[in-house]
Amino acid sequence: MNAYRISGLSPEPFRPLFALDDDRLRAHDMRRVVADSPRGYPCRVSLTDAAVGETLMLLPYEHHALGPYRASGPIFVREAALQAPTYRNELPPILATRYLSLRAYDGDGWMRDARAVEGAAAQDELQSLFAIDGVVSVMAHNARFGCFLCRIDRH
Repeated sequence: MNAYRISGLSPEPFRPLFALDDDRLRAHDMRRVVADSPRGYPCRVSLTDAAVGETLMLLPYEHHALGPYRASGPIFVREAALQAPTYRNELPPILATRYLSLRAYDGDGWMRDARAVEGAAAQDELQSLFAIDGVVSVMAHNARFGCFLCRIDRH
């Protein structure tokens, strides 16, 4: 088995955003939203879905800055997310129930493979991707809406 680690983003850079007014947020392509469903608002810090009524920030986030496959995608961050968990060899809740795009990269940032899978099959697909020579990380996205969900690192 190929060991891996998934960590949420630090909440620190996002905390000041919640104090900004809506005009300042829009000027930076960000939006304050309130979850109106128990699913559909995956927090990139806590790696869980927001509860109905929770306030979140929706913003662009550059998650892969190395090489020609440089990429950014939208992320949600819960205002109440105070700590970033780490998962070792298991999937966080935001991956298990979504249709995922998994993109595997080597140490030079080169995409080595990509797959679209149901969250229930992601564990097996991750093992297959990490078995590819040189793959050091996998970026998981919501395949339908394009949100960046998490980075998965070989451990």
